Amino acid sequence: MLCFKNLPDTAPALCRGIWKSSQRLFSSQGQFPLTQNVTVVEGGTANLTCRVDQNDNTSLQWSNPAQQTLYFDDKKALRDNRIELVRASWHELSISVSDVSLSDEGQYTCSLFTMPVKTSKAFLTVLGVPEKPQITGFTSPVMEGERMQLTCKTSGSKPAADIRWFKNDKEVKDVKYLKEEDANRKTFTVSSTLDFLADRSDDGAVVSCRVDHESLNSTPQIAMQVLEIHYTPLVKIISSNSWPEEGQSIVLTCESKGKPVPEPVLWTKDGGELPDPERMVVNGRVLSISFLNKTDNGTYRCEAKNPIGRNSTEYVLIVHDPNALAGHTGPDHAVIGGIVAVVVFVTLCSIILLGRYLARHKGTYLTNEAKGAEDAPDADTAIINAEGSQVNAEEKKEYFI
Repeated sequence: MLCFKNLPDTAPALCRGIWKSSQRLFSSQGQFPLTQNVTVVEGGTANLTCRVDQNDNTSLQWSNPAQQTLYFDDKKALRDNRIELVRASWHELSISVSDVSLSDEGQYTCSLFTMPVKTSKAFLTVLGVPEKPQITGFTSPVMEGERMQLTCKTSGSKPAADIRWFKNDKEVKDVKYLKEEDANRKTFTVSSTLDFLADRSDDGAVVSCRVDHESLNSTPQIAMQVLEIHYTPLVKIISSNSWPEEGQSIVLTCESKGKPVPEPVLWTKDGGELPDPERMVVNGRVLSISFLNKTDNGTYRCEAKNPIGRNSTEYVLIVHDPNALAGHTGPDHAVIGGIVAVVVFVTLCSIILLGRYLARHKGTYLTNEAKGAEDAPDADTAIINAEGSQVNAEEKKEYFI
């Protein structure tokens, strides 16, 4: 019996059934199921969805990576209480897997039962959440100058987590990083070591280890450690008077900083005890000296110590005479007066020397003229004239003062 397309209602039932089946087969042959890869955090819920745009009563099925059927249309095939049906229709089959573990990771298959069967793959990625990090290697307290090695460690991350170090919110870059595969061969244990020399500036600093991972939803896990560094005292003397004068008072404050806190400071003068306890009063770290006089001049030392060590500093006290303050600028005028006197003296000496020089040369000329040397034709005549003119010599003399 032949069956044709668009059969009338009076056609045999067998032909109508064959015709409808062929229609469903032809309409679904051009369709493929559509799926998407899914990423979920370990312990979370994964939703797997398979869709077909056009489907004439053709069944859909979800299978796990082991090719076990999970759902065939709306019928559950695998006894796993974690797997539930979300939606089942001719165009969609959606299921959910709760409390996902690392073993659930893999490739899931959605099948559309046409002739032939058409499939689509969806890969389920499970992220391993890193454990809360811990910092080891710190022993309190640490002495200044000692080497510190702090290690931050976290396990169970997939993929491997990233570790960063911070000191008072400032990132420290020079660190060591180590990644190891866990026994399950799926997750990783990562560790990082911070190596540095303890310094007094690190006392009270907050060192933090931060673990970043895509499973943490931009909320990193942080472990913190407050550093305690012991160091010798740092000593400084502060004076209340920058120009102390006789009769005034002065207060010297010894500032000492150390850890542990330094004991009460020790004040000395010129290497010995304070000479005048009645005027030189020590109150804690403060030395007060009243009614200053010249005998108070000297070197004052402040010394502080703690169980780590000791340190000291000095202050040189010079007590000034208030009566000499008015003439404080006198030396400048004296210097100027001295310079002027020297200049005047040098000038007078120069004038005298110049006058004597001129007088000496002019006198010689007139003396020769008085002898009559310029009128003689030769040397012999000049001598004779000179001898004969001794009488007139007195008339030609010129005198110089």
